[in-house]
Amino acid sequence: MKSDRLLSVLLLLQTRGLVPAGDLAERLEVSVRTIYRDVEALSASGVPVYAERGRNGGIALLPGFRTDVTGLTADEARSLFVLAAQGVHSALGLDAALGSALRKVMAALPAPHRPAAEQTGRRILVDPVRWMSGPQDAVDVGELHDAVFADRRLVLHYRHSGTDTPRAYTVDPYGLVVKAGVWYLTADLDGEPRLFRADRVERAVLTGEPVVRREGVEPAGVWEELRRQVEDRQGDVRLRVRVHRSRLDLFVRLHAGVLTGRPEPEPAGEWLLAGLAVPELGWVRSLLSFGPDLEVLSPPEARRLLVEAATAVTELYAGNG
Repeated sequence: MKSDRLLSVLLLLQTRGLVPAGDLAERLEVSVRTIYRDVEALSASGVPVYAERGRNGGIALLPGFRTDVTGLTADEARSLFVLAAQGVHSALGLDAALGSALRKVMAALPAPHRPAAEQTGRRILVDPVRWMSGPQDAVDVGELHDAVFADRRLVLHYRHSGTDTPRAYTVDPYGLVVKAGVWYLTADLDGEPRLFRADRVERAVLTGEPVVRREGVEPAGVWEELRRQVEDRQGDVRLRVRVHRSRLDLFVRLHAGVLTGRPEPEPAGEWLLAGLAVPELGWVRSLLSFGPDLEVLSPPEARRLLVEAATAVTELYAGNG
């Protein structure tokens, strides 16, 4: 563990220059005293590392010192070849760059690690798209990518769900997120965080105005805030249902995102009780696909809605008999 940490300290100093000891300690999850002991160990081994005292001080390497040691363990080497699905890189125009980077990493690996890394790349596949999500149109996120890195405001011509006419918004972009195969732009609109689906952006135009972001706010923090908002909004309506054991696996697989807990078996019989938190009452109609193998117990208005829907379907097919 200590040798790995020493290498981490060395690589951090090489890439970041002068680094406060407290920052190194926080990054490596050790005490500041341990960091200074590591610096002494590096110095004793011939690495030209030194500490600067004072308010703006820190730890640094002598100018011009570089190391080409990778220090990768076998597991670290393998982890580099378990990458997100290629669709992510394709959308950013980085497929060729990814292949080139992996070839360079492979060449730099210690010879004993290369077979395992190459085998991992062939045998471990990552597909971020959920089952039965339907075909997805290719999304060009090039303009959004440029806007995120240009640090300029962006005018989005954005089409909301259920509408054909886009609306124009001037936003301050933070970053791009791909979730379950869907790209999103996180941005502030009038100082408030907003989420925009990339496949609903009709046009994106960079302005000459510098981006205005909230002080101290990072893209990861914006995404976390927006993700919580979406998940909280999805749970406005609470349902209580009972599902037959023979359909439980399919029920859980389709509705894992809205389950409020693990289904619990009834005292006797082949039924289990489950709770669901769904965005709106009309969502309950989707449960009709389970037929008599699922019963909605509450709320009463959900049961009435299902009766109306089932009656309409019965009348439709009875009329065509």
